[in-house]
Amino acid sequence: MFTKPVAVANLRGDIRSFETQFSFLCQTSAAVYIFINDFEADLKVLEGKITKAELFLVVNSQNKTFRVDTLKKMITNYSINPKNVIVKKKQNDAEFVKTLQSSVGDIIEKRKNRLTIENMVDVAHQFGILVDEDSDVCQSARKIADEITRSIKDTIKFKSEQLQLQGQIWKEISQLEKERCRLRKAGDQDIEHYKNSLAKKEEELRMKQHKCDMSDAMASFIFGMSRSGPERSYFLKWMRINLDNLSRQNLSALRDQYKDLCQNSPEKKDDIKHLDKQLSDCSLGLEHFLRELGQLYEAACSLPENSLQRKQMEHLPGLCAQMLLEGFPIELVDGDASNIPLKWISAVLTQLHTLVQSNSKIRVVTVLGVQSTGKSTLLNTMFGVQFAVSSGRCTRGAFMLLIKVNKDLKKELKCDFIMIIDTEGLKSPELAQLDDSHEHDNELATLVIGLSDVTIINIAMENSTEMKDILQIVVHAFIRMKEVGKKPLCHFVHQNVSDMSAHDNNMRDRKKLLEQLNEMTKAAARMEKKENITKFTDVMEYDPDTSSCYIPGLWHGTPPMAPVNAGYSEAVYSFKKTLMKDFRNCQSNDDMTHFLKWTQSLWESVKFEKFIFSFRNSLVADAYSSLCSEYNGWEWTFQKEMYKWMVSAETKMSNIGMTDQHPQRSIRDVLQDLMIEASGKLSLEEKKIQDNLVKYFEKQDGHVNLVEKYKEDFVSSAKTLR
Repeated sequence: MFTKPVAVANLRGDIRSFETQFSFLCQTSAAVYIFINDFEADLKVLEGKITKAELFLVVNSQNKTFRVDTLKKMITNYSINPKNVIVKKKQNDAEFVKTLQSSVGDIIEKRKNRLTIENMVDVAHQFGILVDEDSDVCQSARKIADEITRSIKDTIKFKSEQLQLQGQIWKEISQLEKERCRLRKAGDQDIEHYKNSLAKKEEELRMKQHKCDMSDAMASFIFGMSRSGPERSYFLKWMRINLDNLSRQNLSALRDQYKDLCQNSPEKKDDIKHLDKQLSDCSLGLEHFLRELGQLYEAACSLPENSLQRKQMEHLPGLCAQMLLEGFPIELVDGDASNIPLKWISAVLTQLHTLVQSNSKIRVVTVLGVQSTGKSTLLNTMFGVQFAVSSGRCTRGAFMLLIKVNKDLKKELKCDFIMIIDTEGLKSPELAQLDDSHEHDNELATLVIGLSDVTIINIAMENSTEMKDILQIVVHAFIRMKEVGKKPLCHFVHQNVSDMSAHDNNMRDRKKLLEQLNEMTKAAARMEKKENITKFTDVMEYDPDTSSCYIPGLWHGTPPMAPVNAGYSEAVYSFKKTLMKDFRNCQSNDDMTHFLKWTQSLWESVKFEKFIFSFRNSLVADAYSSLCSEYNGWEWTFQKEMYKWMVSAETKMSNIGMTDQHPQRSIRDVLQDLMIEASGKLSLEEKKIQDNLVKYFEKQDGHVNLVEKYKEDFVSSAKTLR
């Protein structure tokens, strides 16, 4: 019905009791529809009403007090256009609603003037209506936020000029950190020398960061963050509002350009690619400013302790800790660089522990799922928080948020805070084209599940396969990592399930899921030679009956006009009660310092893991491992045969002139014959390996089909053996 945003205000109650509010609506609305049931009532509130809105009377002719002459008198007395009288006759509600819709549609079409909510403030002042934003603290905070965001025209340019430290330099540092642990590109270099060269490169990059002066935007942001408690909260909220508005405008324009190019000029592939990159890079939120704070601090930490620049940054973690206490989320894992700024996070959590006077026992809840399956919405509904939500890749990396536990519940839940970790959507199309997309998702999943007391695996019905793949890798990683000592509790939340009896009807599916996870766990344990681990529940706590929740869709119909489905909230509330029960039964008693140490050791383990994360799931890893084992055997046979031939050739060379039946042959002739013979032998042995590979991939067992894409790598490897 509406092609543009329309606000509908409902003045509840009798307008005679709310004359001020009614007058306000008359000045700010395009049309005011007054529903009248009692024609004998005193409607002096309408007398002499100066209004910018068109007044409509909506009356019910079936009402006992309805009189045509009374209606005519009312129209005359209150100067109402007779065309603006809508009478409900002998018709049902659906037909009458269509009449009202038609009237509203005409008004929207006819009235071109638009009024923003912000511009209504002046009208509110005229009627003596209190406006919350008029407070000095709020206005002061807004001024600082506006000063930062006013100059932003091009978000990509702004990020490169004003938020320099988190760009390419930080991404390169992140890659160097992982390479220093995994040593994938070391080749035949001396390992210690290679590590030192990486450390030197990292040091050079940090020096580059030092050379970047603090930008004006960041100086203003730190000034805003340094304000008193209420003013800081206002400042952060204004920043969020302003940045959201900017991103919305930029994204909308870029999407229109992208759509236009794709439809009208598909041959301009470079332009489309450039626009696609812009769409990925143009987001600008509060997290980017906080990320820059982290990099300012991390860069300063690499300076000498008595350095002035370092001392100037020492107060930053305290500001962020205060922000966490006030209910704002901060970034735990940088989604763009796939890294944790450990020094920064450590400093923030240490400050937080100090601020709460060591009363920092926490329970950690993490939600994990495929992109756009309603993870953030689930957390927002369950805990009343405000993680950013939208369709498409919204959350990047992982964000943590603290909820303070009420005094009465502290003893019962055995914690002072509940920490919620919201993660980016896994298996995103945006990252799927990258070679390391499996690695990115698997690292993130392993880290956040390892940090959790309770993990919510959020599954939309069509995405269950992807989540099973990731869970297998997580389990496999846990088996490989000695540091992972605890068993996180796992809940599967199946979203968009409308059937009320879904829990009973899907018992078979749950059993099947557990069987599959058990099979994967066995495969992983077999590869890691951990024979004591035989099932999924040896690694993670999971009960198919009590740890599965079915939630209907959020919307009752098709958005944007669809109402919220009440069943969604009820199901989420029921699930929340289950979580609270889990907290009560939870044995761990960890505080913020323990969480910090755990984060550090777990992330270190993740960085050192270079094998399992690159696979889609454990079966692929198992199949690849089997193929490697077979190939190693063939390679050994190849080397053994060539060694035997070489010994034989050396013997021939030694015996020249002694046992040779053709003494006239020179050493050169013998060498030439041996070269030809060697070439033939190499070709023969290589062919054997190639034939073995062909036979191996023709097998129907051992999940050979899962490693088909690696076949060419092994074929090439066989060729290099020559």
